[in-house]
Amino acid sequence: MQARRLLCRNCRYQMSVTAGTIFQGTHLAMTTWFRAMWHVTSQKNGMSALGLQRVLGLGSYKTAWAVLHKLRRAMVRPGRDRLTGEVEVDETYWGTEEKGVVGRLTEEKALIIVAAQKDGNGIGRIRMRRILNLSKKSLHGFIGEAIEPGSIVCTDGLPAYMGLKDYEHDRQVQRHQDEGEHLLPRVHRVVSLLKRWLLGTHQGAIEHKHLDDYLNEFTFRFNRRTSASRGKLFYRLAQQSVQVGPSPFRDIANPQHVVYG
Repeated sequence: MQARRLLCRNCRYQMSVTAGTIFQGTHLAMTTWFRAMWHVTSQKNGMSALGLQRVLGLGSYKTAWAVLHKLRRAMVRPGRDRLTGEVEVDETYWGTEEKGVVGRLTEEKALIIVAAQKDGNGIGRIRMRRILNLSKKSLHGFIGEAIEPGSIVCTDGLPAYMGLKDYEHDRQVQRHQDEGEHLLPRVHRVVSLLKRWLLGTHQGAIEHKHLDDYLNEFTFRFNRRTSASRGKLFYRLAQQSVQVGPSPFRDIANPQHVVYG
């Protein structure tokens, strides 16, 4: 029997204790993974791959980058509860300014949809995801995944939001150009914090195809922002790391974007 393997009594198959987790196939010591998790969760704004490479003493930037992306995927708890109550939903863009493109049209920017749960006058939990377009299929698909049926969904006047099934739809039509952020104040606040974080911690150097992993990290941090203990965040990330399936480097480097259907 090979060292550090589990042995099935029935079929005698030998399996690593890390099989079926984000650590599957890793060549790093588990102590290095735990140090990485601690640094990621103990820093209020997280850290870049270059910063992680430096503090862990890793010889490769590629390794640090892959570790961070695997941890980001573990930040999404399988079967997590959907948002409930009254929820604001709106879209935003990420990318450089495009000349000659007006309104909601875009050719090069990434499109992000955000849901923010109301908590009195404040913000409760959030959900966010990159979507391919502003079609009814994309918008309604995200709402169905992120928000519990029976909830109140507050949106702007975009026609594609119309026809929501199983929800009470509070459609707020913007009548003046400068009143958008007042109609959906919570989701606009979340978007502002997201962009500040992307530009600050990560210097805005994020490819669109990897954006979902960064959105996962921001959501994980935001939804636990009131936690008084960094240790609880570390514990939660460690717990979820063994509940999420493997993420080979090829899948991280070229992720398959979820398309609602």
